[in-house]
Amino acid sequence: MEPNRLSKTSGRAPAGSGAAGGPDWHHGREDFFAGLPREREAFLSVASRRTMAKHEFVFFENDPAASCYYLESGAVKIFRVAVHGREPTLFLRYPGEIFGLAEVIGAQSRKCSAQAIADCVIFSVGRADFERLIERHHALARKVIGVLGARLRFLGEQIENLMVCDVPTRLLKLFVYLCHDAISAGERGQLTVPVKLTQSQLAGLTGSCQQTVSEILTTYEKKGWIAVSRKQVRLLDPAAIVSHLAQSA
Repeated sequence: MEPNRLSKTSGRAPAGSGAAGGPDWHHGREDFFAGLPREREAFLSVASRRTMAKHEFVFFENDPAASCYYLESGAVKIFRVAVHGREPTLFLRYPGEIFGLAEVIGAQSRKCSAQAIADCVIFSVGRADFERLIERHHALARKVIGVLGARLRFLGEQIENLMVCDVPTRLLKLFVYLCHDAISAGERGQLTVPVKLTQSQLAGLTGSCQQTVSEILTTYEKKGWIAVSRKQVRLLDPAAIVSHLAQSA
């Protein structure tokens, strides 16, 4: 694959994302290279561009960690295959995000699999090149530390949710998280979850099963909180959902 150039308009730095001191600072999806034009250029100079179809795997669990990846478009899920075939999903990755960092820095084998859940354009950089980049560009190294710290905080929050929240609450929290940037920017009215997810994928993200998720979605539709059509979820009353979560906290 030949090194390629990334569209300058692919990333975004949404309002409210990564805000210092906010309780949900780790939910924002700021473009990895926001404010780092020199580092972006250096990354792209050694990157290879890949187009991937929906359902194609970026890497598999136990693969050698040969590269890290920047997602220009599409969506990727990071997951494991557990006993009885269940697939707990740890993260969803969106345009502007980088992934595959943890293992590539330590030259470890992959602990999870990464699969496209939409058609994607991805830029990959090999481990040796990435190590040279973070050695030469201290701002890039600081950004990597910040990203890994935010993801560690996110996983801690997910563990807490599994321990203290029921499945209906976890599902609402997932929808609010997925719409975080729009909510934190003060957008009003209905909001569309920015990625289409099957009921099985929603179950994998909430530690549940497809049947339970189906029943909960039906309940929330009857309440007038959401609408579901062709795997697309719309929050009809985001303010009511946020208020409900605050009262049940």
